[in-house]
Amino acid sequence: GIRDKCAPTMEEDKLYMAKLAEQAERYEEMVAYMREVATCKESLTLEERNLLSVAYKNVVGARRASLRIFSSIEGRELEADGAAWRAESLTAYKVRVEEELDQICSEILQIIEERLMPGAQDGSSSQVDSQVFYQKMHADYYRYLAEFKSGQERIEITDKADSSYQAAQQIAHRSLSPTHPIRLGLALNYSVFLYEVVASGSKACELAKQAFDDAIAELDTLDEESYKDSTLI
Repeated sequence: GIRDKCAPTMEEDKLYMAKLAEQAERYEEMVAYMREVATCKESLTLEERNLLSVAYKNVVGARRASLRIFSSIEGRELEADGAAWRAESLTAYKVRVEEELDQICSEILQIIEERLMPGAQDGSSSQVDSQVFYQKMHADYYRYLAEFKSGQERIEITDKADSSYQAAQQIAHRSLSPTHPIRLGLALNYSVFLYEVVASGSKACELAKQAFDDAIAELDTLDEESYKDSTLI
């Protein structure tokens, strides 16, 4: 039953298996293990949060890469005036990958909305980190959906991504230092979204430059470890 599945020893077991799956680069299985951990707990530790993020990022990343490859092949086929059956086969394959991506993104969005965000509301400093992290993650997965959607659906999904990025920005600006890796990562991803999905290059550059300038102004106050993390981003 659910109680057995969520017993502390079972959680520990799933976490261990997720780490093994990561080392073996078996990300589909890593997702399955971390999904169980996330649905059993009120809130995740930093390690669990990062493992969940790595798992979903990799399974989604592989499919996003596939769609980019299909798009470039599609362009070449059109230029070469290729056979109709090839175009149809390519479209069918592309739709299949889009459906997989849709299902994975919808799944992690549901986990974030129903489990992770409500579990990160106690006001402690570690939970503030989590709130920004989950809002950013929420926005990122809507961005990944917006990349291949079209029409009214794309407009609605883009709006949801934008709202989540803005919500994350508000908490980050209020509670995290300009050099905090999560705040910097958020600024980077939000600017990518503005540039690639919204097609607003000027806004994207403005946001990225502001984050960079704010962080540079505080770099000399950091210890060596934090300095490395921040300059890397």
